[in-house]
Amino acid sequence: MVRQPRTRKCQQCKTVFVPDPRCVKRQRYCSTPECRKASKAASQQRWRQQPANRDYFTGPTHVERVRAWRQAHRGYWRRKRFKRQEALQDESTPPPIPNQSLSNDFAQGALQEMSYSDNPRF
Repeated sequence: MVRQPRTRKCQQCKTVFVPDPRCVKRQRYCSTPECRKASKAASQQRWRQQPANRDYFTGPTHVERVRAWRQAHRGYWRRKRFKRQEALQDESTPPPIPNQSLSNDFAQGALQEMSYSDNPRF
């Protein structure tokens, strides 16, 4: 007997989906980009609500930590402009092609097919 996969309703878009077999018990959102974004936001909010993490990003120690990092990494937020690099090889132009005129002798010796439309045997 083949066991059918369990389905679950997405908490964001309310569509029915089949959760990943590795995390069936924990997966509450489907895999669409909007729902994944909502899942991450909910996860971050749950993490910030824990008592040990409530003041993780606030306070004078974290302000000093950020200031020290910015001092050590000046210009991190500025857009970097890259200089255009020159090519490693010289630009070469092909030599000009001399003007060649066709002579009448050229057309005289050319092979041509002959059409025998008047004679049906050929």
